[in-house]
Amino acid sequence: ETEPLTSKKDVSDCNEGEDCKENGLLVRNPKSALRLVEDGNKVHPSQGDKGEAAQISNGYSGVQSSVPCNGMGEVEDAQCTAPAATTTTTTTTSTTCGAEGQQQLMELEDRETWSKKIDFLLSVIGYAVDLGNVWRFPYICYQNGGGAFLIPYTIMAIFGGIPLFYMELALGQYHRNGCISIWRKICPIFKGIGFAICIIDLYVASYYNTIMAWAFYYLVSSFTAELPWTSCTNAWNTGNCTNYFSKDNVSWSLHSISPAEEFYTRQVLQVHRSNGLDDLGGISWQLTLCLLLIFTIVYFSIWKGVKTSGKVVWVTATFPYIILFILLVRGATLPGAWRGVLYYLKPDWQKLLATEVWVDAAAQIFFSLGPGFGVLLAYASYNKFHNNCYQDALVTSTVNCVTSFVSGFVIFTVLGYMAEMRNEDVSEVAKDTGPSLLFITYAEAIANMPASTFFAIIFFLMLLTLGLDSTFAGLEGVITGVLDEFPHVWSKRRELFVLGLTIVCFLGSLATLTFGGAYVVKLFEEYATGPAVLTVVFLEAVAVAWFYGITQFCNDVKEMLGFTPGWYWRVCWVAISPIFLLFVTCSFLSNPPELRLFDYNYPYWTTVVGYCIGTSSIICIPIYMVYRLIITPGTLKERILKSITPETATEIPFGDIRMNAV
Repeated sequence: ETEPLTSKKDVSDCNEGEDCKENGLLVRNPKSALRLVEDGNKVHPSQGDKGEAAQISNGYSGVQSSVPCNGMGEVEDAQCTAPAATTTTTTTTSTTCGAEGQQQLMELEDRETWSKKIDFLLSVIGYAVDLGNVWRFPYICYQNGGGAFLIPYTIMAIFGGIPLFYMELALGQYHRNGCISIWRKICPIFKGIGFAICIIDLYVASYYNTIMAWAFYYLVSSFTAELPWTSCTNAWNTGNCTNYFSKDNVSWSLHSISPAEEFYTRQVLQVHRSNGLDDLGGISWQLTLCLLLIFTIVYFSIWKGVKTSGKVVWVTATFPYIILFILLVRGATLPGAWRGVLYYLKPDWQKLLATEVWVDAAAQIFFSLGPGFGVLLAYASYNKFHNNCYQDALVTSTVNCVTSFVSGFVIFTVLGYMAEMRNEDVSEVAKDTGPSLLFITYAEAIANMPASTFFAIIFFLMLLTLGLDSTFAGLEGVITGVLDEFPHVWSKRRELFVLGLTIVCFLGSLATLTFGGAYVVKLFEEYATGPAVLTVVFLEAVAVAWFYGITQFCNDVKEMLGFTPGWYWRVCWVAISPIFLLFVTCSFLSNPPELRLFDYNYPYWTTVVGYCIGTSSIICIPIYMVYRLIITPGTLKERILKSITPETATEIPFGDIRMNAV
């Protein structure tokens, strides 16, 4: 394996410009190897031994490792081996050994890549910047000390969020596999993590798109001269409806309800027709049509792969920034806007002594950047091998954090305006959290601005585009994971698989389209993703840093980028980031959220159901570990060692040939 590729033994039987078969092996024409060696220093100018120009010395041999016939890293018979002379002089690929061999051959084919670097960056930014940046960060910020909250937020980003973000991009780009099959190349016993990620993504798709359906309903309703949530004369209004923006002198009482709130709860959601989770009621046909249209857009955006979705994100990832700028300028000119900004940023230094503030900061940066959903692995796997993913990680994570901060000004300038009009404190106006902050408070403020129809249309268009590229990303995580794991079944049937996946997600969303669907959305949002994703990423960080090895991982990064990650990144990956994840997970489990939505208090049994939903995904991890140990031959010690040893080498693009890491 240490002989140079220029050796000429046993290659005379191959015709010029053609491949030939020898002893059951596919043998590349040696002239391509000669060209490869001549251009070797051009491809890897910063790697290898400068004194040996004719030999690849970057840690990879020119030999393609054969596919194990038993799938366990061992070769059972001579049919899957090659003569030593042949393997030391040529790049070879073993013949297939069932489905495993076929999968290996398919991996050697050219993998789809992004058309342009900017397509990748916009896709990652569009995934990271979602609806949560607009509603969750501003609320978390003012609730936890205003400007003082930026200190724990920044610390958690530097030592927790960004290192994990960088790690996933590097893993995906180097191994060029989705969230399931990548574990064959890292630590096979943790392959259950990939299946858990796919289940979590399906849970997210079942409720996240319903929120977009609400936004789409608002968008359609906005194409009127007078927005329907500005008056109390509609069929859905009650006697408690109070329009304090009217010219008449109106007194606001404890029982008063704004027309915007009644439109949201009684017309869009129709929660008054449900008694809670034990009686969800019927399905809203209006929301069903909205969701069907959204899934149709999603399907035709991702059915062909990153070549098409990479073009769609040019609109869905950039449009929200245009609208945010317009809304920021408009909000800053409203009377009372300064009151909202002051409330948003006024620091409360005593809050920094509370553990809850640091937990919220860690949770916010983690869920904002979004490692653990398989998306970063999938998107990075379509990069060119030597793409600078280190720079990408810093740029996209910085853009994401700045967007969250600026969104706070967009929201709180309007809340200050609302407080001025109501003659109340900003704290009284800012009681709404989550989607209610957008669909009630902000919608009401827009309705009472000049040119309200225009601002309503662009605002809800912004919400749709923020959600769409996040949905593209979540489903792409599942699609890439499954297609890479079962290429012999789905590699040529991507459109069919994506169609089936979108249908499954649509059917899974039906419970959230009922009259009590908002209660289901809240339950899934709190339990289906939170602790499950934290557990997944914790195990992923441990598997990479402690089982695969931080030294090996850093060598992989050097192979791609030409430089080794510094001690800061190593310390974060080995210790700080796992402790960061463990800290947030334990805090969540020790203090489960007490769910309440509108006037409905969730019964105790919903907590049990919530934990069951969360456990249903991560249970895949221990189940696969047990399954792996059972099917692996040998003693218990041998089984464990084989299960934590990479069973498949990673193909390294090198000119027109793929090398295997040895």
